[in-house]
Amino acid sequence: MDVQGKNILVVGGSSGIGLALVKLLIANGAQVYNVSRKSADSWPEGVKHLQADVTADVSGIASFLPDQLHGLVYSVGSINLKPFGRLSTDDFLQDYRLNVLGAVEVLQQSLKALKAAQGASVVLMSSVAAGAGMSFHASIASAKGAVEGLALALAAELASVHVRVNVVAPSLTDTPLAQALLATPEKQEASAKRHPLSRYGKPEDIAQAIAYLLSADSSWVTGQVLGVDGGLGKIR
Repeated sequence: MDVQGKNILVVGGSSGIGLALVKLLIANGAQVYNVSRKSADSWPEGVKHLQADVTADVSGIASFLPDQLHGLVYSVGSINLKPFGRLSTDDFLQDYRLNVLGAVEVLQQSLKALKAAQGASVVLMSSVAAGAGMSFHASIASAKGAVEGLALALAAELASVHVRVNVVAPSLTDTPLAQALLATPEKQEASAKRHPLSRYGKPEDIAQAIAYLLSADSSWVTGQVLGVDGGLGKIR
């Protein structure tokens, strides 16, 4: 992984997958800029932090960033699992606002710096549910499907200015967001058994995949959705 000296923006790097990614990037010599509602006590030294809520005002991001931005990761998401009949229009709107429009606004604020890098990588986050068809996932799968469509369109539009755009689609990962789904040994065992590789994900599993897409090792990869899901999305 070659990220030494690269400027990378992580949105949502204070916990879960984002936190694991921040630690990995700093350990490999990147300069990390983080945007989230709060900071993290466990961050390594050197993280530059802007407090902001992506569902509110993100207009301060452009001035927060360096002139050149080599990577951007929108590590923000939601788990809103309900039967379809119990999902309100507001549920769908909130998931879309957080997962899609938040990414749009951050990208628009960051676009000048990404283009100036003359070789940048954007990584957005989807979910195995966007492609696998799972009960009770209608709202989040709809939002994450839109994320994948957004990434594909941007990969085409930004290729000429040397900005690559890809997506990572995890399955259930042991993060604070998924705490209720892994709250007991019984739930943990059942979740592990759902995956062909017989375990649920760790934040580090996803962080390593994101880091690959940020690095020059993936310089010929754009417009792709990388499933990091223990095989759940493809294997039965």
